[in-house]
Amino acid sequence: MTARDEVDRIVEAWRRERPELDVEPLQVLSRVSRLARHLDLARKQAFAASELESWEFDVLSALRRAGDPYELSPKALLQQTLVSSGTMTNRIDRLATRGLVERRTDPNDGRSIRVRMTDEGRRRVDRAIDQLMVGEAALLQRLSRADQERLAGLLRTLSADFDDEAAEL
Repeated sequence: MTARDEVDRIVEAWRRERPELDVEPLQVLSRVSRLARHLDLARKQAFAASELESWEFDVLSALRRAGDPYELSPKALLQQTLVSSGTMTNRIDRLATRGLVERRTDPNDGRSIRVRMTDEGRRRVDRAIDQLMVGEAALLQRLSRADQERLAGLLRTLSADFDDEAAEL
């Protein structure tokens, strides 16, 4: 038998107090919510160690994943980070002020710009992702690799519609 957790106690209390109510969603989503808090803390610690805010990591990691020369259009950054155009402009400005990105004229279209990560930006995002993977691995250490893969598959199924909706916005 697996150990009981706080969610088990919450579900049991709701079943006692409201037996007519189907509280099964709490079994999954309350645990997801609680794990999200731990993940948020692990991310804040990883980003702080690299002197980054979470939004800075989001933009820099999108550029890092683009590959050398670590450059994207503002539109591509919008699509990957799901923020408004005004918000992205502000973020690029702030990252440029910190020396983590620079704006370049698009060689294929002189009216457009490209956002390129600087060497310092790459060092920071690499340091942050290294730290983050250590923290996230610690959160999952109780699960075997097979259980992690099974859980990832279930969560992928659950979140697919949400990802499709976000892409349409």
